[in-house]
Amino acid sequence: MRVIVADDHPLILEGITGMLRTAGHVIVGACENGRMLLKLLQQEHVDAITLDIGMPGANGIEVARQIAAIRPAIKIIIVSQQTGPVYVRSAFQAGVSGFVAKQSSSRELLLALETVKRGQNYVTPGLLDEDRGIATTIDSALTRKRSGLTQRQREVLLLISEGKTAKEVATALSISAKTVEFHKQALMRGLNLRTTAELTRYAIAEGLSPL
Repeated sequence: MRVIVADDHPLILEGITGMLRTAGHVIVGACENGRMLLKLLQQEHVDAITLDIGMPGANGIEVARQIAAIRPAIKIIIVSQQTGPVYVRSAFQAGVSGFVAKQSSSRELLLALETVKRGQNYVTPGLLDEDRGIATTIDSALTRKRSGLTQRQREVLLLISEGKTAKEVATALSISAKTVEFHKQALMRGLNLRTTAELTRYAIAEGLSPL
C-alpha cells in the first residue's frame, strides 16, 4: 500500500516509516503536522494514512474528518497513546478505518493495515471492552463507508435533497454555509455529479431521501 505516516514525534515517525518499508509498503511521505499532511495529499496518490491524534496545529481527529470528506477512499488508521472511549468513538465518527494504541507491537499495525485494506475496521483488542458503545459506533462507521459517504456528507445530502438552501442546511447542522458548500462540492466530485438536481436524484435512488 502507498502510505503517509503522520506523527509529531521524530523517533516514532522514523520507527513507523522504517517498519512499514521493511514490510513492503511504499512510504509516500512522513509528516509532523496536519497542515503538511493535507498539502501532501494534494500531490500524491495514497491508499492509507497512519495518524496521531495529538499533533501541533490541528487535532488528528479533525484532520481525519477533513480527509474523509474529500478523499473517502483513503484508509485512515489512528495510532495514538490517547485510547479512552471518547477518542475511539470520535475517531470512527470522523471517518477513520482503524485505531491502534501506540503501546501495541509493530505486528499489530501491520495487521491493522491488512484489515482496513480488505474493507474492514480494526481496533486494538481490549479497547472495545472499555465502552460497549464503541462497537455500535464502529458498525455505523462501516455502513457509511460502504456507501462511500461520511456521516456529515449524508446529512448535508439529505437536507439538500429536501430542497433546503445552503444557509438552511447550515442552520440545521450548526455549521457555516461555507462548510455546507465545501461538503456539497466534495459530494459532486466524489459522485461525479454536476447539479443539485442530480444530487437529489442520487439521494432518492440510494434511499437517503424519503422523497
